[in-house]
Amino acid sequence: MQINFSSFQPYILWVSIFFSLNFFGAVSQPLSHPLTIQPGASQVEEYLPVIRGKRIALVVNQTSTVGSQHLVDTLLRLGIEINKIFAPEHGFRGESDAGEQIATGIDLKTKIPIISLYGNVYKPTQENLSGIDLVIYDIQDVGVRFYTYISTLHYLMEACAENKVPLLVLDRPNPNGYYVDGPVLEPEFASFIGVDPIPIVYGMTPAEYANMLNGEHWLKDGVTCDLQFILCQGYTHDSLYSLPINPSPNLRSMTAIRLYPSLCFLEGTVVSVGRGTDKPFMLTGYPGFKHGSAGFTPMSIRGAKNPPYESQECMGYDLSGLNTGFFRENPRLMLHWITDFYTSYPEKEKFFTSYFDKLAGTDLLRKQIENGASEMEIRRSWEPGLEDYKSLRKKYLLYKDFE
Repeated sequence: MQINFSSFQPYILWVSIFFSLNFFGAVSQPLSHPLTIQPGASQVEEYLPVIRGKRIALVVNQTSTVGSQHLVDTLLRLGIEINKIFAPEHGFRGESDAGEQIATGIDLKTKIPIISLYGNVYKPTQENLSGIDLVIYDIQDVGVRFYTYISTLHYLMEACAENKVPLLVLDRPNPNGYYVDGPVLEPEFASFIGVDPIPIVYGMTPAEYANMLNGEHWLKDGVTCDLQFILCQGYTHDSLYSLPINPSPNLRSMTAIRLYPSLCFLEGTVVSVGRGTDKPFMLTGYPGFKHGSAGFTPMSIRGAKNPPYESQECMGYDLSGLNTGFFRENPRLMLHWITDFYTSYPEKEKFFTSYFDKLAGTDLLRKQIENGASEMEIRRSWEPGLEDYKSLRKKYLLYKDFE
């Protein structure tokens, strides 16, 4: 059942990016949905026989759609009994800030109870799962370790395994699934923004990742979950999939989604990534930065309350002109954005925050940057871990790989 990147160095690097912008075009890629790729949720006829007559709990958000309709509405219309909705980071409707606690309550539209999995509790309790015959997970991810939806999936699988409740994953494509890169997480740096020993960009869909969690016995006490999945149609890991719906409030274009694995590192530094502007994860800078030509002033707005440098003018770079061609030619984490800002910042001892090591999943990357290691040296230090991970990953792939 399918139910599967000397003081002139920063200048030279940014000139290179400028030419890339002009060569590849100056229009940020819009959100669009290739009709040739169909997520698992769209194949209702495949899973309807499995869920009919069962008491269902859903782990969903605003990306959980069947065509133009939400999965919840689709299933209710088909007579499926939905007993509970579990809400991940950003909430069931996907409107909450990053890091904002999600409240437990009742959905105003459907009157279905909503249970938060982001706040004081990350994992469904035995009581939460009491009376549930099947849990369905259907969330669009972006394929980056510190994007917390896979952490939710990890703890959900643990709870399902411990309470003997089957889990059905309606798979969705990975928009950053065309490469694997970054340091592999070290156990002592595990947190909710990095639970398992995988690299920053791990190159798997949710179903493939769930498959690996089971197969490698990474769940608590080595338990395994009764797992089924509905595969995507028309997807391979060589696909550059464009999302039809923003996966979170500050990822609003495919440019931002593809920049996110590299730029999110800056959230563990003094640098703004544009939260509180109309180009989050496409604008970078801080007040007084002397090399950038793009000015921006973060403001408190919906989805970005009290952003860094609120009401202060920042100078930096506008990366919104990087389009699909640039990312296709550069399938890797780009460390030059971090090293550029670090080299330029006058008070180096204040540049990094404690959050940086959590994002990296190691303290080695920060130490390498502080010690002036080259990008080549840094990348070389990742190679052993990446090679081991890539071999492991291949055992659990459900789609044709990019290599």
